[in-house]
Amino acid sequence: MTLQIYQGVSAYYHRSAIIILLVGFLVRLVISIWLNPGFDEAYYYLYTLHPDWSYFDHPPLVALTTGIGVWLTGHVSGFTIRIGTLLFYTGSLIFLYLAALRLYTLQIAINTLAIASAVPIFQLAFGTLNVPDTPLLFFWAMSLWLATQEFFNYRVYRPSFRLTLLCLTVGLACLGKYHGFILGLGLIGFCLFEPNYRSALRSKWFLFGIPIFLLTISPVLYWNIEHDWASFRFQSERAVPNSSYQFERVLTTLLVEMLFLFPTFGFPLLWSVIRTTIQQVRNLKWQQSAHSRALRNDWDLEKRALLMWLSLPLILGFTIISGYQQILPAWKMPGYWSATMLLAERVAINRRYSQVRIPYRWFFGSVGVIILLMSIGLSHIAFGAFQTTGKPSLLGILPLPIATDTSTQLFDIQQLRQGFVSNNKLNTALKKADFVFTNRYYLGGQIGMAIEPVFHKPLTCFDPDPRGFAFWSQPKQWVRKNAIYLGSKTFEVDLDAQKRYPSYFKKLTKLGEIPIRRGGEIVQTFSVYQAQTMLKPFPRPYGN
Repeated sequence: MTLQIYQGVSAYYHRSAIIILLVGFLVRLVISIWLNPGFDEAYYYLYTLHPDWSYFDHPPLVALTTGIGVWLTGHVSGFTIRIGTLLFYTGSLIFLYLAALRLYTLQIAINTLAIASAVPIFQLAFGTLNVPDTPLLFFWAMSLWLATQEFFNYRVYRPSFRLTLLCLTVGLACLGKYHGFILGLGLIGFCLFEPNYRSALRSKWFLFGIPIFLLTISPVLYWNIEHDWASFRFQSERAVPNSSYQFERVLTTLLVEMLFLFPTFGFPLLWSVIRTTIQQVRNLKWQQSAHSRALRNDWDLEKRALLMWLSLPLILGFTIISGYQQILPAWKMPGYWSATMLLAERVAINRRYSQVRIPYRWFFGSVGVIILLMSIGLSHIAFGAFQTTGKPSLLGILPLPIATDTSTQLFDIQQLRQGFVSNNKLNTALKKADFVFTNRYYLGGQIGMAIEPVFHKPLTCFDPDPRGFAFWSQPKQWVRKNAIYLGSKTFEVDLDAQKRYPSYFKKLTKLGEIPIRRGGEIVQTFSVYQAQTMLKPFPRPYGN
């Protein structure tokens, strides 16, 4: 009878998990269909046009997640470049749920899954948008699941083959984003500071795993060796102080990331990490042997220690750096992702002892507000619901002037593509051109998505900050060739045509403009120039 009750409860929770996964997937699917591609997402599409062992900005796996949808459908759009993200994030949630099941109860596992599915930046940055964080988080979650299987399988720890698999998954996380190295350091820190698990670092399975880890990250190492360590140097420079330390910047960064997490989730997540860290420091007793700790039944402390080591280093490290360097909110998020289990545990404890349904009100109230705000934001970004050019906006409230509305940077690439297809003059000029160039590297992705599927023209960027473009061509290969120069008026396309490029071409002639509309209003205008006979290479600060 007891077994039947347990099986019934278990089936109920597993059905709840499936429902959460399906609902979250459908929400992300709708967003991915309606949201136009942004700078970074489109830029990673260019990775698929230049297959390589690695890239200047990031390791190679983002090229795979970007290309999955394009290769399956044969179509290039904001939705198809996100298909890989939709699939990988669902896998990340499944591994997170399984890890929580190993560490805690079914209820806490459901809480963990629900929180990870509700936090806005998790849903958008990891679950919808096409960014390197997607493969990073997938293998981060897989590593977390493997770690729970390895370290909490027996009351007395015995190293197993899973350590070798962990070295593999950590290496794959590094191929997603360089944050994977911090994941590896966190796992080593856990083993070093928890006496029960120090034997893992001396085991044959870990020693077998080291060459497997090195082999896994060898594409990144090979690319960097071939290119004078350009990617490692570029990323490491972000940790070097470029200004005096400002504590107000640290506070501002923390407040911004709380907004992205949503305050009712962000502050509890941060407090869960701080509380667990304080608890671990108090319980750190080096003189105790692994055997005595096992007798004291410290498994709960050790479980929290694992989650702390996968959360704190990333959060604390980038918080310190934010005092002298700009930090993007997404950089810390894998740390908060690991901390969802810590918060889920506290929610379960509060639910057990609470006389009122405070946890339910907290969660569903937060989700309701998030859905409302995301609906408002999506309606504006996709349809310009609140934009204005001096006239009343669509809804007549919260007018946002187009000139200062940065959401216009996400635009419909089909309109740019159609501008060339439907205009005979521009169409003919583009077909005759040897290549296309733009004046900002971050515009290159959207331009590439617009013209590559139809015209198949090489694309480059002539700018002091060319990023990946500096490695995808040779400077001299464009000399004595004709080009189309394409850029947005938002980013000084005409000014650069007058002052930057005339000395590099025999003749530079404006052919026309392509307006980009949203909600019936022009939100961006692209200028098209014909550049005849390139006279000399455009200088590059790095690259080929």
